[in-house]
Amino acid sequence: MTQLITGHTRFIAHIGMPTHSFKAPMIYNPYFEQADIDVVVVPMCCDVQDFDAFLPLLFKQHNIAGALITMPHKVAVVDLLDHATASVQICGACNAVKRDKKGRLIGDMFDGSGFVRGLSNKGRMIKGSSALIIGAGGVGSAIAASIAAEGAARIGLYDTEATRATGLGRRLQHHYPDLVVTVGSNDPTGWDVVVNATPLGMVKSDPMPLDVDKLSADTFVGEVVMTSEMTAFLSAAAARGCQTQIGTDMLFEMIPAYLEFFDLPTTTAEHLRSVARIEY
Repeated sequence: MTQLITGHTRFIAHIGMPTHSFKAPMIYNPYFEQADIDVVVVPMCCDVQDFDAFLPLLFKQHNIAGALITMPHKVAVVDLLDHATASVQICGACNAVKRDKKGRLIGDMFDGSGFVRGLSNKGRMIKGSSALIIGAGGVGSAIAASIAAEGAARIGLYDTEATRATGLGRRLQHHYPDLVVTVGSNDPTGWDVVVNATPLGMVKSDPMPLDVDKLSADTFVGEVVMTSEMTAFLSAAAARGCQTQIGTDMLFEMIPAYLEFFDLPTTTAEHLRSVARIEY
């Protein structure tokens, strides 16, 4: 059954490009329908060159409840905010925006907390562990910041744009002086946690983000790509005996925090899974 949209319905814009891999509408909207909350999530495909003009105009709409921001706009949106939380300042990216009562655009970042909650719920301890993060863009930075906040001892950063990884490393060490940060290698040997925080895997012909033959069976391997449940990277990691986390796990875990941020009735990740209607 499709939720009825009326003149009273508020909307959450889900902004990114491309939109074909978006899973949030298939989780939020069934929940809103089941809970009788008159809000819908609407995918909006926006080109990079149009984003700076588009977002302020979007928030002129009186029935907007907020915006979910995804690739490739998570970094660019920071400069459009009137106020950024500490998490946004650390990772230099934002994935949730709302307008407060004063009309200011407020931004926060939930990717990292969603990933960490999913990992912890699978029985993996972060405190004192090591993590290699491939990709130092918006989602990679957020995951790195959250893993550091949870007490990881060592973090490795790799990005094809080396300056992004170097900059993230400096910000992490500024906020976490005891954290050991290494930059420049995507070799997964010896890491407790390995995360693909790049778009690699959205297209079947994409190369692997790292040499999967170097993964050990006791390494926890996480993914952020949501084009398919088990990407080629996760399938290869599972074949080597690794415990894995699919991209949508991160999404389910962060949605309750998103709902609170948007001042909407919240729920649990487990309930969201029970009502979601995800298609690949």
